Amino acid sequence: MDETDRALLTQLSADARVSVATLARRLKLARSTIQARIERLEGTGVIAGYTVKLGDQARQGRIRATVLLSIEPRAQPQVLSRLRALPEVERIHTLSGRFDLQVQVAAQTTTALDSVLDAIGEAPGVRSSESLIHLSTKLDRAV
Repeated sequence: MDETDRALLTQLSADARVSVATLARRLKLARSTIQARIERLEGTGVIAGYTVKLGDQARQGRIRATVLLSIEPRAQPQVLSRLRALPEVERIHTLSGRFDLQVQVAAQTTTALDSVLDAIGEAPGVRSSESLIHLSTKLDRAV
């Protein structure tokens, strides 16, 4: 991956719906060059897909929390399966350190969030959990 690929990815990260012709103008390259680079980046897995990034209007009213989990040895597959079945679970990360998993959840109400947190904490294989409710977002660079 070279500087041109990085510049292309930066443009696509800002607006994945931008046309190839617009990208070509912005990067001062031929349209066919941009198309070939995009296809190569998709083929090699650098670009894994295109997605919708919800703006504040769409996220309004959703309550988010990060849940840190300690799990029993060898229980990760069962815990992950249980977490994936919960529609409120948005992301799951494995961790090193005191906790084994970091789970990001979102719900429409505090009651719904409470139910999800209870379901996560009571899942077989979960040793302990710590929940952190998100209050506000000061920076979001997620693509």
